[in-house]
Amino acid sequence: MIQPKVVIVIPARFGSTRLPGKPLADIAGKPMIQHVVERASMVRGVQAVVVATDDTRVQQVVEAFGGKAMLTSAAHESGTDRLCEVMSRLPADIYINVQGDEPLLQPAHIEALVAETTANPDVQVGTLCHAIDAEEARDPNSVKVVCADNGDALYFSRSLIPYPRDGEQAQYLKHVGIYAYRAAALARYGMLPMPMIERAEKLEQLRLLHAGLRIRAIRIDSVGPSVDTQADLDRVRRLMTGEPDIESPPLAAIRMVITDVDGVLTDGGLYYGPDGEAIKRFHVRDGLGIRMLQEKGIAVAVVSGRDSAALRSRLADLRIELFRLGVKDKACACQDLFRDFDLKPAEVAFIGDDSIDLPGFQACGVSFAVQDAPVYIRQAADIVLNSAGGQGASVKSPMRFFSRSNSFISQLAHKAIGKRCTRWRNSESY
Repeated sequence: MIQPKVVIVIPARFGSTRLPGKPLADIAGKPMIQHVVERASMVRGVQAVVVATDDTRVQQVVEAFGGKAMLTSAAHESGTDRLCEVMSRLPADIYINVQGDEPLLQPAHIEALVAETTANPDVQVGTLCHAIDAEEARDPNSVKVVCADNGDALYFSRSLIPYPRDGEQAQYLKHVGIYAYRAAALARYGMLPMPMIERAEKLEQLRLLHAGLRIRAIRIDSVGPSVDTQADLDRVRRLMTGEPDIESPPLAAIRMVITDVDGVLTDGGLYYGPDGEAIKRFHVRDGLGIRMLQEKGIAVAVVSGRDSAALRSRLADLRIELFRLGVKDKACACQDLFRDFDLKPAEVAFIGDDSIDLPGFQACGVSFAVQDAPVYIRQAADIVLNSAGGQGASVKSPMRFFSRSNSFISQLAHKAIGKRCTRWRNSESY
């Protein structure tokens, strides 16, 4: 049996927006692109490894350490487009696309991809994925994939897929952007128009799915971090030199806390007088907790499904000027805040206790449930607090997670309050 010719192509663009010149960034005495080439060269069953770059500086560095490089057009919009140009100059049966910012790639993962693609003629395109937790799955920078029983990808998205509609536990798979293309599939990609779903998600693999091509997603163990930012580069340097990995926990990035009222700031009890609902029992220490959060530079907003004079009075006492009352869709209310304050979901925490809060859990980067919330709410939350609703949960539990100062959000909140928050104070429903 004739073995197919397999080549690894490493697209390496010099002008990265977030980290210019990153292919040549030094890691443990070598440029990053050299680490990628050396690891790719260890993959068994591959006949060639070539770097496809748009810059002569990268080409010269690669050739200086003995690698092969090909200068390609600077007009390509994606690594796959660059791969199509390489195909016209380097014949092969299967092309493996490995990004030039993966200095910690594992040769065994590429070998699994090669083996699956060569063994199954029906597999037109192969890729990799691995399991992640719900917190990482909520990050739109983590591309998720859902698969059929045979491993074929059904869809890729930056959104949370599958979406746990009733709060049940879901399993999430993160897509790893390494591909194996059969030559015919790659040639077809180069002629396909960009569909709406690709434009919306900014995911080039959706062009293939939209055209009816099959993408087999092979599950692997988790992979090392790629390099997109200076922080990524610093972390990879530590990992490759054996230094302790001191990556900040996700909660260190929180810039805003959004909280429900009934069942969180109160014990959930509702008291009705002759004129309707008029009394709620709040805990006096919540004011201290909220002030501590604000002093740490973390803005506090209230999103509640209810509205009452008592609630508005308490919010005024707490000096909370960011609120939305009578809300029917808490996810939309959270997203409104994201836009107003230029926040990413990963920078926002949500505290809730009831089913109406579940959309807020999904919209924000991290979710907290109070101790006495129903079981299905506690299961849906990332963190369950030590305190029950109305027992000072905002001071007793969340504060231990937020220990760093960020004066920027305080300045941002003060500037935004005068411009944007009038409509929040006056809003009745979403």
